[in-house]
Amino acid sequence: MNDPIYTPPAVWTEEAPSGGQFASINRPISGPTHDKTLPVGEHPLQLWSQGTPNGIKVTVMLEELLAAGHPGAEYDAWLIRIGEGDQFSSGFVEINPNSKIPAFLDRETGVRVFESGSILLYLAEKFGAFLPKDLSARTETLNWLFWQMGSAPYLGGGFGHFYKYAPEKYEYPINRFTMEIKRQLDLLDKTLADRAFIAGDEYTIADIAIWPWYGALVRGEVYDAVEFLSAHEYTNVIRWADAVAERPAVKRGLRVNRTSDNNTDWISERHSATDLD
Repeated sequence: MNDPIYTPPAVWTEEAPSGGQFASINRPISGPTHDKTLPVGEHPLQLWSQGTPNGIKVTVMLEELLAAGHPGAEYDAWLIRIGEGDQFSSGFVEINPNSKIPAFLDRETGVRVFESGSILLYLAEKFGAFLPKDLSARTETLNWLFWQMGSAPYLGGGFGHFYKYAPEKYEYPINRFTMEIKRQLDLLDKTLADRAFIAGDEYTIADIAIWPWYGALVRGEVYDAVEFLSAHEYTNVIRWADAVAERPAVKRGLRVNRTSDNNTDWISERHSATDLD
């Protein structure tokens, strides 16, 4: 290994930017940096987010609910530009004190919800959809939902950061996180060997949570790491990922709160079904 040796000081202090794509928005304290009121639309359900894997979970869930015949799931989706620090506004912090997308408010109940897994669970319970009622099947679904919430930091903050976004490539962290990501993919592949979806034969919030991370990974849609990870080996994950990608609601949810100019089908905000038609 050629990684430089770093000796931590007795007490860490922030002396210089950490470097990398997200250095400008990283800081060691919480709370707002500026006063700004969040925009609010006409629907009871309000979402402030960006089309990252965590943001995609919620827009896909909302579009799935609408496709399943739940008109009460109509929503306004507002773009939060995380690269510009929108998530540190006073209005956003009031909804999500952790300053991470997505942030969600149900104006009908007055309930704020933050953390993508919590939002999925809230919506599943509110509308009685994509979460089995049978105790065993429900628990299996929640097992995988919480697995994703605990595992994705290794994929995004770990592997994705050091492999794709870090200003320098270092062997030790890339090897460390690659080992874990391949173990996770192997786990998913073995799980999907005898079931259609993550928690069984039924499409659930577990699939909605896991697909934007691991489905996108094996399909080459995040981190450009298909060859590096030998993703072709995980045939069951690829089969599942492709099947989920073909769902009309998934295709719609993927287009919301996106900012790239490279895709004319993407929209930065969504306030009506016609915005996607």
